[in-house]
Amino acid sequence: MTTTDVRLWTVDEYHRMLETEILTTDDQVELIAGQIIQMSPQLPPHAATTQCASDYLRELIPGQAIIRVQLPITLRPNSEPEPDIAVVRINFRRYQDNHPTSDDIFLLIEVASTTLNSDRNLKSRIYAQANIPDYWVLDVNNRQIYVFRQPQDASYQQEIVLKENDTISLLAFPEITVPVAQLFP
Repeated sequence: MTTTDVRLWTVDEYHRMLETEILTTDDQVELIAGQIIQMSPQLPPHAATTQCASDYLRELIPGQAIIRVQLPITLRPNSEPEPDIAVVRINFRRYQDNHPTSDDIFLLIEVASTTLNSDRNLKSRIYAQANIPDYWVLDVNNRQIYVFRQPQDASYQQEIVLKENDTISLLAFPEITVPVAQLFP
């Protein structure tokens, strides 16, 4: 049996592909663990939940963080995902010169209607490796949140599931309580 090595890409190589238009915005891809992955199209429940959750978080923490929606973050050396929502440090240039890195990130949220397995496994490994302290997956179909905390190596030491009638606080803003139901339309 013949084996084939997979060529993994770095963030810098990925950027060069974008700059030289080998890849374009029409490609709808993201760099995940060195692989260029096609992003899933958004169905209406996914889009509505992303909008609802991002709007609610903007209301809760005005002036304390920037809420980025479906924009890249850079996790060197080889990932540049586009999480559905990223709660990041305020940057007065609004990240004009670079995307937020793990040091800038308070919370990442993925919204899952068809990608629950990937978001809970692949993305959680990448985010844990990058030492993202707080990662949530909004499960659109069951209206619940998977909360990942305490990153260590390539996994989170804590994973809890919260139902629609539960509440949660962001690790970065523990004084702010978020009713889970408010994150869903």
